Amino acid sequence: MESSRLALKVSYLGGPFAGWQRQARARTVQGVLEQALETLYRRPVSVVGAGRTDAGVHAAGQVAHFDAPLPIPPAGVVSALNSLLPEDVRVLRAWRVPAEFHARRSALGKRYSYRLACGAVLPPWENLRRWQVNHSLDASALARGLSAVLGEHDFAAFALSGHSGRGVRGTVRVVTLAHLRVRGRRLDIVLDGDGFLRGMVRRIVGGLVEVGRGAQPPSWLVALLLDRRTGPPAPTAPPHGLTLERVYYRRQ
Repeated sequence: MESSRLALKVSYLGGPFAGWQRQARARTVQGVLEQALETLYRRPVSVVGAGRTDAGVHAAGQVAHFDAPLPIPPAGVVSALNSLLPEDVRVLRAWRVPAEFHARRSALGKRYSYRLACGAVLPPWENLRRWQVNHSLDASALARGLSAVLGEHDFAAFALSGHSGRGVRGTVRVVTLAHLRVRGRRLDIVLDGDGFLRGMVRRIVGGLVEVGRGAQPPSWLVALLLDRRTGPPAPTAPPHGLTLERVYYRRQ
């Protein structure tokens, strides 16, 4: 029987995982999803994700696709998978997509959020998803620094070492939204873009924290975008503050 392609919206806590991508001797999100699908369909099933989140990075709206070998309704797939998956991974939704749909290649963009706190006493579960910064941060300086990354830039200075980008775009990306939300001692940074290099959001946040604590001026971020060799590199913020919130697609 001909298989049909299904898309999944997946949420997970990144802390217990060595990232999204399947690895031979490590616990990964792709790995546990494929194990659950193999149990459900009684044959190996390959899953493709929209983004390969790093170890420790969370997702509220990761999207993945797979070719279903048996005609189980989408609601049944959600129920069955959640009964098989560990509690740190949930399938929130499943739906049928055209055969040409590809979770990664069909994506138009993504939204990431990064959560910080400045000296706040947090509930233990919030500490799992928020970087506790041991400095006071100037919100106005953060906002000025954040405005520097808005638009189209070469983000080579903000990619993890060895990640040079792919295709004709190389390391050029477009950030369409750069927003700072402040609630007392909690700060949330939200970035929308047409794509993100590996480590890009975490290094942007690491650079913003340097600006916010007064170690660097906002112009330093502008200089890094113009020439990655300018001054010291931006430090990399820890992974547990980062969440893949949403993946954007054309309306079907």
